[in-house]
Amino acid sequence: MKFEKKSLKFLEEYLNTASPTGMEHAGQKVWMDYLRPYVDELHSDHYGTCYGVINPEAQFKVVIEAHADEISWYVNYITDEGLIYVIRNGGSDQMIAPSKVVHIHGEKGIVKGLFGWPAIHTRGVNSNEPVPKLENIFIDVGATSKEEVENLGVYVGCMITYPDEFFELNERYFVCRALDNRIGGFMIAQVARLLKEKKKKLPFGLYIVNSVQEEVGLYGADMIADTIRPNLALITDVTHDTTTPMIDKKKEGDQRCGKGPVVFFAPSVHHTLRSVVVEAAKSKKIPFQRAAASRATGTDTDVFAHSNGGVPSALISLPLRYMHTTVEMVHKEDVAHVIDLIYETLLSLDPTMKLKYH
Repeated sequence: MKFEKKSLKFLEEYLNTASPTGMEHAGQKVWMDYLRPYVDELHSDHYGTCYGVINPEAQFKVVIEAHADEISWYVNYITDEGLIYVIRNGGSDQMIAPSKVVHIHGEKGIVKGLFGWPAIHTRGVNSNEPVPKLENIFIDVGATSKEEVENLGVYVGCMITYPDEFFELNERYFVCRALDNRIGGFMIAQVARLLKEKKKKLPFGLYIVNSVQEEVGLYGADMIADTIRPNLALITDVTHDTTTPMIDKKKEGDQRCGKGPVVFFAPSVHHTLRSVVVEAAKSKKIPFQRAAASRATGTDTDVFAHSNGGVPSALISLPLRYMHTTVEMVHKEDVAHVIDLIYETLLSLDPTMKLKYH
């Protein structure tokens, strides 16, 4: 699967730009600069959620949405010896931290550091061997005192991200930290590009939304849903490839990279809208998979669905390996098929369609 050079360049720059939850500004600028030629208007709210609009005068409003933020850490405590202890900003995984290089976003700019860990020789290898926990992982910036750390511009409250960057694996996968879910922002931007380049005229207003603060509670989507007040919402996020070791398919379902987008069944997913998605996939021969969520999807779908007295919403997910690590992987063909499925679904939507079940 090949993407045009301009799109790949955008994807790489977008992924490589740190955008931790609550400080998404740099990545959002990259996203808006790319989207600008393909929309009629661009807007952002006070907390950084950005959206482009096609046909802004239309009364019927359709949202396609992804979230822009990535998991990170906060500086929480600096010891007298100059070591830094952290708290999570989103679902950061303490198991992958030891030996990882980090960027601390300090008041004087980026400060490089690393998560230290005692050498295997000093730990012993037995049942009492320490494992990484939030209480025992720490960052070393090469300082010998708290004063020296603060002189670098690092204080309690500074955000910490991983610097790992985008690459392609075996000409089949995209790999990077923050594919959850900046790959979603990439995909909805590609939908806008296709609509413009193919000169498609939609009978509704389309709002291409890149929300902030999903990783800490779906907050950006909650705010922007009240601002836009859409009639329909189509959300895209990542979901687990469950074919790798140590994942229980009886619990997590059976989804895999390379087999197509995952269409979700859940209480917040509207049956009529989901049926439009499924029919678009079938009619255009786009491969897709199915998954179920028992109470909530855990994505921005839930807040859009429950906003404004109830907004019919559906979720199209992208299978991903190794979520919330620095080596998240997605299959290039799945990315292309999610773009196609959102695009074809939009072309199938009719503002006069019956949305109430009774």
